[in-house]
Amino acid sequence: MAEITKDGETQLVVFALDQEEFACDINNVGEVLKMVRITPLPRSIEFVEGVINLRGEVIPVIDLRKRFNMEVVERTAESRIIIVEVDDRMFGLTVDSVSEVARLPNDHIQDAPAQVAAGRSHLIMGVGKMDNRMLIILNIDQLLSTDEQMALDEVKKDGGEISAK
Repeated sequence: MAEITKDGETQLVVFALDQEEFACDINNVGEVLKMVRITPLPRSIEFVEGVINLRGEVIPVIDLRKRFNMEVVERTAESRIIIVEVDDRMFGLTVDSVSEVARLPNDHIQDAPAQVAAGRSHLIMGVGKMDNRMLIILNIDQLLSTDEQMALDEVKKDGGEISAK
C-alpha cells in the first residue's frame, strides 16, 4: 500500500500513457530520466525493452505500453524512464511523460472498480480523484509476477556487459 504521510496524504509521481493519467507511490521511485539509448536484448520478455547503463549499473527497462497491451508509439521529447525499486530490484518503466509529484489526500483514493481493473485488479492500487482528474494508481510491487521478476534478473545478468555510451 502507498505510504501515508502524517498529514493523511500520499505522495505520487504522476505520468501519462496514451491519454490516461497514472501514478505510483513516490517511495518506489528512485529517479526520472530523460529517454536514453536502451540496448535491446534478444530472446527477452516481450515487454522488456532492453537495458540501460545507469552510473555503471545495468538496469532492465520495461515498456509500460507493451505491459498493458497498449499501442506502441514513437518516443517523443516528453518520453521518460521512471527508475523504480521493488524488493531490492531496480528497473525502469518507459512512459509517455511525467507531469508532477502530487500529494493526494487519502480520502480521495478509492479502490478500483472491478470493471476498470478488468481482471488485473492486483496491478491497480486504486483510483485517485484530483481536481477534475482521475489518476489510476499502480501497485508497482505487483507489476511483475514472480516468474517475470526472475526473468528480469536473468535479463540483468545477460546485459551485464553493455558498455557505457
